[in-house]
Amino acid sequence: GSRTLNSLLVERLNPQGSPRIRRFGMSFAPGDKVIQLVNDYDKEVFNGDIGRILAIDEEGGEAAVEVDGREVVYGLDELDELAPAYAITIHKSQGSEYPAVVIPLATAHYVMLERNLLYTGVTRGRELVVIIGQPKALAMAVKTHKARRRLTYLKERLMA
Repeated sequence: GSRTLNSLLVERLNPQGSPRIRRFGMSFAPGDKVIQLVNDYDKEVFNGDIGRILAIDEEGGEAAVEVDGREVVYGLDELDELAPAYAITIHKSQGSEYPAVVIPLATAHYVMLERNLLYTGVTRGRELVVIIGQPKALAMAVKTHKARRRLTYLKERLMA
């Protein structure tokens, strides 16, 4: 999925000009596009924020990341809060828009082939959306509508 795509894309989009460090099963280098995985109120970065690694200081044990035009410093032991963001899942993209979106569809991932996920993916793209993969997978996604009833108990809470 997105991990494999990220490892392939990083080779093309940020070739080995800078040394990469490995942490938490992922590799990082200056120039890499990354996504914040958890809310960090102290750093004022939140789940889904996208940034770019500015520098990595192995001796000092820090990495500098630009997020929303400002520099955020992470300890190298905090890099598990980040993941490569050249390719992200539709779930992680919710609430954001991107200039271009590529959606791979395969019948091997039939559990994910649902109309609402496809719609969410398509609506993330501002200028360009490309759907690649198997025509059968696209047909399955369009036909599969699993209406999930959300149990929020909102009515009960408002009436209380």
